[in-house]
Amino acid sequence: MSVGTGTVALSLGLCLCAGQLVATPAASAAPISTAAAVKSVKPKQTVKYSKRTVTWGSSVKVTTKLIDPKNGKKVVYGSVRLQSKINGKWKTWQTKRTKTGTVSFTTRPGTSSWYRTYYTGTKGLTPAATKAVKINVKASGAKILAEAKRHKGAPYRFGASGPKRFDCSGYTMYVYRKAAGKKLPHKANSQQRYGSAVSKSKKKAGDLLVFRSGSYGTHVGIYAGGGYMWAAPHSGSSVKKQKVYASNYVVRRLV
Repeated sequence: MSVGTGTVALSLGLCLCAGQLVATPAASAAPISTAAAVKSVKPKQTVKYSKRTVTWGSSVKVTTKLIDPKNGKKVVYGSVRLQSKINGKWKTWQTKRTKTGTVSFTTRPGTSSWYRTYYTGTKGLTPAATKAVKINVKASGAKILAEAKRHKGAPYRFGASGPKRFDCSGYTMYVYRKAAGKKLPHKANSQQRYGSAVSKSKKKAGDLLVFRSGSYGTHVGIYAGGGYMWAAPHSGSSVKKQKVYASNYVVRRLV
């Protein structure tokens, strides 16, 4: 075989042995890297809630700490989101960058809901969420008044219980159910038997006022503080904040 033939044989991975061509392992087309690929891992996270049960209008502080498990150091890159679950989906309320390994949020929950913090990830660290925690929100006088005020200007209509028109007991029935989940009957006289009795001198904003003729309840309103109340007064009028106009009434506390 000529030199040229031997050159071709070697280029094809063949060896000339005792006059015969024998196959040899082919050379790799590309060198194998000895450096292992960098593997992303989840950060170690802890989260603390200042309160798990709050009255409506109160704040909750949420603090998350992140540690890189590869080196035990604080995670100082990436962002953290504060999320709550609404209709089965996580909604982001606030987003902050982590610069010290600790991120704090202050939130004011409107309703009882599940919360979590979510790290968005960075090089070498994958996105990760903390375990969901439920924050329970209790109704308060402030929540009752907020709902009462929402219907300012709604026309009075006898027998109506909202959400666009109300009579007096239909209005209080709607507000307490919407704001506090309290069920009241659609009748002023019957409403005075619900909740707990409170003296006039100790009434608070959000309490139910039942005005009476003798001992019979004829009209209802929601005490707003400072001698005023929210009510659906009478035909031809609309929901408004007005002075407590009479002294023959009882106070019932529902929240």
